[in-house]
Amino acid sequence: MRLVFAGTPSAAVPTLRRLATEHDVAAVVTRPDAPLGRKRVLTPSPVAQVATELGLPVIKAARLDAEATDAIAALGAELGVIVAYGGLVREPLLSTPAKGWINLHFSLLPQWRGAAPVQRALIAGDEQLGASVFQLVPALDAGDVFATRVVDVAPEATADAALETLAVDGADLMSEVVASIADGTARSVPQRGEPTLAPKLTLDDGLLDWAQSLGSVFARFRGVTPEPGAHTTVDGLRLKILAAVPGDDGAELEPGEIVATKSALLIGTGSAPLSVTRVQPAGKGAMNAVDWWRGQRDTENVRAGA
Repeated sequence: MRLVFAGTPSAAVPTLRRLATEHDVAAVVTRPDAPLGRKRVLTPSPVAQVATELGLPVIKAARLDAEATDAIAALGAELGVIVAYGGLVREPLLSTPAKGWINLHFSLLPQWRGAAPVQRALIAGDEQLGASVFQLVPALDAGDVFATRVVDVAPEATADAALETLAVDGADLMSEVVASIADGTARSVPQRGEPTLAPKLTLDDGLLDWAQSLGSVFARFRGVTPEPGAHTTVDGLRLKILAAVPGDDGAELEPGEIVATKSALLIGTGSAPLSVTRVQPAGKGAMNAVDWWRGQRDTENVRAGA
């Protein structure tokens, strides 16, 4: 089929690459170049870079307004495919391709409708992650579902690693759905169950509460890593926690109590400690957690979260 593809981050790249080998991608719609790095250099999105590599026309749009709608309508695409574009598709664009738009969403809908499904699922401690392909409708992530897939993710994977796995499996799922739409065998069903919402994360979502159980603390760490980042306060200063795993169940520490081992810092929670191996103090670069701890003036009376 003749498609128009919309997406922006690296999570959308596997689907773009897959569809470009199987169908006629008339153009790729993505967000405009964004300033990155310390020097704030304007940089094309991952999707824009891959589209250029594949020789596909690129439409850069901050929002899908009348101008973007006219450009897309002129393509004569039969179907629109969207993966994490970062903007809403409204009428009349929603009906512009003959078969409308389908969306790859990284959750088992109707769970975690919204901007941060993987992150919110990890924070909630969900045992299953997955992907869904559904028909885009005006309501948020509420359209009929063509297919879902449960995806196995490593038990200690952070949000970026989990999303990378889901993106690859999701590309396979989208490929199957687009093929079924092309040959007329596609069937979709209404979503069933009570929806849960996955709003975009804020900096406050990354704050670790050491009074909670280790399971809850580690689940939040996984969900907010790398963005917006897990953090705590030590001696009144913000400390970002970059790498951590569940610690030794035999170590009995009070919530927020910090003890150094040869390879990590153990920080007490409401149950077993969290083992922290890499941190980033406020105003400094990333460093080994034990090295940072050794540089503290007073390590006897300092606690995380204080």
